[in-house]
Amino acid sequence: MKTTHILACATLLPALSALPAFADDGLVRPDELIADASLAPAQRDAELLAARRYATFWHTGDERYARAALAPGFTDRTLPPGRAQGVPGPLAASRFVRTAIPDLQADLQQMIVAGDRVTMHYRFHGHFTGRWAATQGRGQAVDFIATDIYRIADGKIADNWHIEDNLTLMQQLGLVAR
Repeated sequence: MKTTHILACATLLPALSALPAFADDGLVRPDELIADASLAPAQRDAELLAARRYATFWHTGDERYARAALAPGFTDRTLPPGRAQGVPGPLAASRFVRTAIPDLQADLQQMIVAGDRVTMHYRFHGHFTGRWAATQGRGQAVDFIATDIYRIADGKIADNWHIEDNLTLMQQLGLVAR
């Protein structure tokens, strides 16, 4: 069941649809949402919308969602070596990973909204049937977690701090010994 908690508020909302930002819009919904009750509803809804658009990008690979979610001056604060800074970075990363794992999905397990920050916890899963650099997949299952912290400004993700379980991913791809 999807749950919503509003911090500093005794009311537990029965469903995410109780929030305006969770109308039936086709965007990914978190399994659990924790939101700071002191936020103005317009700010909270803008932050939720930007974060859900970006989550939908990671879930589907549809770049329209990333472009709608990310600020023009988007900065990846944990930029891996070789990845372009700004909006082109996550677009290229998604394309690369989806070449190896075409059925990749990102389930949004938890979303925490506080101040101008949104923290997202994902579970990525799919099957390695494509290529990862020089390695051809054999259909093995892939299942790993990632956590992002976004700073939202003017309804867009301006900064991202990201960490994922790359060791588990590399082991599942057969690129690193278990």
